[in-house]
Amino acid sequence: MAAPRRDTRGIVDAAELFSRVVFRRREPAEPLRPYLEHYWLIDWDLPEPYASHVVPHPSVNVVFQRYGDRAPFGEVAGIGLELFTQKLEGRGRVCGIKFRPGGFRPFAPGRPVTDWTGRRVPLPEVFPDTDPRAVLAPADEDDRVAALDAFLLGLDPRPDPGADLATALVDRIRTDRTIRRVADFARSEGMSVRVMQRLFAAYVGVGPKWVILRHRIHEALERAETERAVDWAGLAADLGYADQAHLVRDFTATVGVPPTVYAQTRTQQGGH
Repeated sequence: MAAPRRDTRGIVDAAELFSRVVFRRREPAEPLRPYLEHYWLIDWDLPEPYASHVVPHPSVNVVFQRYGDRAPFGEVAGIGLELFTQKLEGRGRVCGIKFRPGGFRPFAPGRPVTDWTGRRVPLPEVFPDTDPRAVLAPADEDDRVAALDAFLLGLDPRPDPGADLATALVDRIRTDRTIRRVADFARSEGMSVRVMQRLFAAYVGVGPKWVILRHRIHEALERAETERAVDWAGLAADLGYADQAHLVRDFTATVGVPPTVYAQTRTQQGGH
């Protein structure tokens, strides 16, 4: 398995976030890598409140959190359907587990992943007797990673061909820009649209059309973050949109501002 990705895909104004928090991605233990993208660790000590924004990926996350004097707690965060905003203030720490699309189901095999979509469920409701302090308390980062490994390995995930197939299909959508229509994609994989939709509902948590659209927005957001002058009409064509207006509409609905405004703001802030 490849090391954790270094891109900032999905993070709105990544440069601003990284200037305010200590953010790291870490690799899980080898037996867990088929199921996980990476661990993500954030620590902060802020003189004033700050709101972070993320365009969610088609991934379930398990998140251990400590905010100021509040008791540590954990959540299962299903796929977010809208822009996710988190206010950070004072001192805090988050240790997150980002599962590959399809990778969470082997750890909670009794329910379809759509049951978690759009929800943040207290960890004890899903994994009883889990103590968030075991993950959050260690001062050493390696010890926190080891605690995350121990937590997941203790759940004893079992191989699941359905999960493997779902992960492979979503990864193909992420890397192959020619995939634009669910019907064509399903046909190329030798399955009906209905069978593909059922697989995604059971193992991913959202439908294949949603995944295709979300990766388009992630690509557009990444380009706006990293390029000084984006050819939006050309990018819209590359991503399979009928025209630039459709890209602008989807980007604005997801991020909250049109892509040209977002890119201009990044340039003014020195984000490039």
